[in-house]
Amino acid sequence: MRKYVIPWHRKIVETVHEAGRPVLLHSCGNLKTLIDDIVDVGFDAKHSYEDNIFPIEDAYEAWHDRIALLGGIDVDFIVRKPADEVKSRVAAMLERTKDRGGWAVGTGNSVPEYIPIPQYLAMVETAIGYNPIS
Repeated sequence: MRKYVIPWHRKIVETVHEAGRPVLLHSCGNLKTLIDDIVDVGFDAKHSYEDNIFPIEDAYEAWHDRIALLGGIDVDFIVRKPADEVKSRVAAMLERTKDRGGWAVGTGNSVPEYIPIPQYLAMVETAIGYNPIS
């Protein structure tokens, strides 16, 4: 990775930044040992988190001051848990991040058609209705 992939990522990120655009990395899998390289390359954000690899709560505490984290509410969690548990987890993440930033609500990966609509809406509506002042 460090010999062949990271140098190309660096060139891609530099090119995109020269155009005045942010660059996010979507990468599945365990990148704990490569996060320093990802940050050093200059990615503005990273997406794709799975609870069985590195839950978003842990990733946030480890990396939020170095790179923005996108999503992270695990797809399996959304599929298997009731809407009220999805809402609670999203609300807890919003509270955790409200004064520190660096996180955007979303799924841990994609939004496949098999995600139950009530659970998906619980995630979205919690974010839309969130008011950190109250």
